Amino acid sequence: MLQELRIADLGVIDEALIEPDRGFTVVTGETGAGKTMVVTALGLIGGRRGDASKVRAGAERATVEVRWSPPDGESESPAQELVSSVGGRFDEDGTLIAARSVGTDGRSRAHVGGRSVPLATLAELAEPLIAVHGQSEAISLLRPGPQRAVLDRFAGLTAQVGRYRELRSRWHRMAADLADRRARARERAQREQLLRIGLAEIEAAAPVPGEDRDLVEEVRRLQNLDGLRAAAAGAHESLTGSEDAAAAPAALALVHGAQHLLDTAEDPRLAELGGQLQQAALVLADVGSELSVFLSGLDDEPGRLTQVLERQATLRALTRRYGDDVDAVCAWARSAGQELLELDSSDDRLARMQADLDEVRGELGRLAARLSGERSAAAERLGRLVTAELASLAMARATVRVRVSQQAADPHDPQAVPVDHSWLLAGPDGVDQVEIVMVAHAGAPELPIAKGASGGELSRVMLALEVVLADSDPVSTMVFDEVDAGVGGRAATEIGERLAALARTHQVIVVTHLAQVAAHADRHYIVDADSSGRIGTSNVRLVTGRERERELARMLGGTNGPAARAHARDLLAAAKGATGTTPLRRAG
Repeated sequence: MLQELRIADLGVIDEALIEPDRGFTVVTGETGAGKTMVVTALGLIGGRRGDASKVRAGAERATVEVRWSPPDGESESPAQELVSSVGGRFDEDGTLIAARSVGTDGRSRAHVGGRSVPLATLAELAEPLIAVHGQSEAISLLRPGPQRAVLDRFAGLTAQVGRYRELRSRWHRMAADLADRRARARERAQREQLLRIGLAEIEAAAPVPGEDRDLVEEVRRLQNLDGLRAAAAGAHESLTGSEDAAAAPAALALVHGAQHLLDTAEDPRLAELGGQLQQAALVLADVGSELSVFLSGLDDEPGRLTQVLERQATLRALTRRYGDDVDAVCAWARSAGQELLELDSSDDRLARMQADLDEVRGELGRLAARLSGERSAAAERLGRLVTAELASLAMARATVRVRVSQQAADPHDPQAVPVDHSWLLAGPDGVDQVEIVMVAHAGAPELPIAKGASGGELSRVMLALEVVLADSDPVSTMVFDEVDAGVGGRAATEIGERLAALARTHQVIVVTHLAQVAAHADRHYIVDADSSGRIGTSNVRLVTGRERERELARMLGGTNGPAARAHARDLLAAAKGATGTTPLRRAG
């Protein structure tokens, strides 16, 4: 329920606070005072487009703030889930504050529970909480789309229509894909050939993810290995000698020769030096043995480096064409394989796609048939109930019917679907064309409401629809702007009674210029124009007792004499007596 509505710098309203009743709240005021700004404010909360021209002259920004209380006995609701999802908070008393502002630059801001949110989030929050019905909504009711939406709302088909739309979108995507494959067969064949060549080249090379990095390390190791082998082999040859007879004598052989010369000399000093050479020969022999062991432990594949370098060249050829490194080449191959599956334009592939498309088309037709059947059944009930409501709105001779028809289509039409052994045109919301028609009186022709209803009658038809839909409508607060336009007398009184009846199940806020409607309200606000300042402003205030009588008297005839006030009191008394006596018909 809407507990508070605060308006600042919107239109001619400087600042206003409205605390609507749980039932029926009415807003009145002289023409031009700005009473429609109340509806504009609630429309902004509902996500309607913000207009910079609506910012009050001299102000920088128009602001609207509302406080909602949760439904009685409802601990959790979609609104609470939405608020939690955006990080918003409820007040300690369980109420929620939401706000919308529009600047002179046209930029809009929205807040929910103290958090800044996208406008779409505010609109999503408000959708099940408040519905604004103004003159634009009455005019929109003249179009087929809104008329179909009314029937679907009455029949509870919103979810089914959503599933139909999803399936229809899928059908269109599949049809477009198939048509594209057929139209671009040559281009796709060329692309397939390029992909297959690339995949064959990659498959022949069989790269392994990360292989290029591993080869770099192996090359570094192999290049260093050859240097070690050359050093160790050269040292070993210098120590132990070579098989080449022309090679220089080995160091060990030279030491042994020198030792032999010293041992044959008969001199103690030379004999001592010969012993030292013997020790040197033993050390050199040990070093030679260690070098042999070292050489035998080295990689015995001297051609491995060449192999690795050749493998690197092969991988570089791939990375020049298909990616920055081997990992990217492997990723390209995976992507190309998937693309080949999607590009497959062979006759078998096209036949399979056509079969899948036909299956979805048939499923869409079956879903459309179920929708059409439920709409036709609901249309008869809706027309009967609206006709009964109009009898209570001074239109007792009028009859409203809801016609549901379909448009035949050629089976070859890409928008046609099979429905009950016939082909029908599948529109965005089904195969049905919905039209609300009216017979003004017995013997009158059946005409679309756009042609058969006057402005005042159209307002009453819309109100009758809202009363009928009230039982199944999840919206808790309904706002009506000039729903009584073009009517007066007994019809105005009937409208007031029906709004009061609607207010027993919903919170109802009405902007009206008719005293017969305003008299039925539980709470009455007036919008007063104040032209005392340089810039004209308006104030909104609650009126009760004699002040309310004076406002009703003004609305009745513009005078405040005893007769007008007596008439106002009679209206209030009659409205009070009617409260609780007018039944609210249920949509069933």
